[in-house]
Amino acid sequence: MATTIRRASERGHAKHSWLETYHTFTFAGYYDPAHMGFRSLRVLNDDTIAPGRGFGAHAHRDMEIVTYVLSGQLEHRDSMGERHVFGANVIQAMSAGSGIVHSEFNASKTEPVHLLQIWIEPSAEDLPPSYQQFEFDPAEKHGKLRRIAGPTPDAAQRAAVIHQDAHIFAAVLDTGKTIRYPLASGRHAWVQVAWGEVAVNGEPLAMGDAIAVSDAPALTIAGTSGGEILLFDLS
Repeated sequence: MATTIRRASERGHAKHSWLETYHTFTFAGYYDPAHMGFRSLRVLNDDTIAPGRGFGAHAHRDMEIVTYVLSGQLEHRDSMGERHVFGANVIQAMSAGSGIVHSEFNASKTEPVHLLQIWIEPSAEDLPPSYQQFEFDPAEKHGKLRRIAGPTPDAAQRAAVIHQDAHIFAAVLDTGKTIRYPLASGRHAWVQVAWGEVAVNGEPLAMGDAIAVSDAPALTIAGTSGGEILLFDLS
């Protein structure tokens, strides 16, 4: 089994008047050749945006972008005519494909918005741009893994379809609650702690910490003092 821990304190960090951001992998002004991504997971940014502020119109291409809001409200607009305000327990997935322009702003004038933004490299280039958004009951991720994105539709629970052999799950674990996730041969896992404290295969992790696991038969994820995680199952 190969295991690597990425501590929150080791991430890239920038603090502006309107944005505090932590970069798990190389991004923007933060460059670390030892952390360029993990498998197809290229970007995992932890952003807190000030009230009424945000990212103005900017372009993307050839990237699967999933936004996971932890608290507050985010306003999205794009060149496909999509305009939405959404918060926690809503999944937004955008396939940038051959090119898309979008903006993201804090929809509140009084409260910050805290989110994780995820970029996954697609399996093909120049795909038609597309947008997906859906809400789910938070009970669906309480004490269990709730699949929120993957390469194929889910007949049992809606999940965003992304153009890569990658599956994303969310789970909230109470203190002492444990879940087990079998990891198929040749697959790789990244577990990101959104908040709280958990242990993965016995390794203690706090808010912002992450662990990469390869060549393991399974993951055991325990809520040591309760918390929320995102699990990436990657080829």
